[in-house]
Amino acid sequence: MYCLVAKAAIDKRLAGIVRPVIEGLGMELVRLRLIPGKKVTLQIMAERPEGGIALEDCVRISTEVSATLDVEDPISGDYTLEVSSPGIDRPLTREKDFETWSGYDAQVETSEMIGSRHRFKGKLHGVKDGEVLIEIPEGIIGLKFAWLSDARLMMSDALAEASLRTRKARQVPKQTDRN
Repeated sequence: MYCLVAKAAIDKRLAGIVRPVIEGLGMELVRLRLIPGKKVTLQIMAERPEGGIALEDCVRISTEVSATLDVEDPISGDYTLEVSSPGIDRPLTREKDFETWSGYDAQVETSEMIGSRHRFKGKLHGVKDGEVLIEIPEGIIGLKFAWLSDARLMMSDALAEASLRTRKARQVPKQTDRN
């Protein structure tokens, strides 16, 4: 299945190595990018299947992925490993992301021009028959998932409120000592 988790060939290769490690920890790979520059960075975004991720989860992923990459050695030279959550204005990289975040505003870009544009901003309406549905001023349109080059949620009050509600719902009540 086509997805935006890893786009470049090296990213796909690295995702093939780290995805089983991340899934073995009970989490999912959201996005992986090897970013060139003076200091090469391997950026990994992950989350739990139900959404969200704790700092301790990022540390566990970093430790396990580092060990695996040390053995596999797929990156020549020095690099920095960054493991994080996708964040509130997260990238949308899998079909399930477009379903999960249906009703929220997103910016979606296509690799080819569709009509006279390749950037669409609007409210997500999920996925149907392999097409991402997005409501733009002209109406709801479908964009084939394979056409997408980038997609992310756009910050809004509704998104911030939903994130806060989800975070509060996941908090474990504190245990108090009763003597």
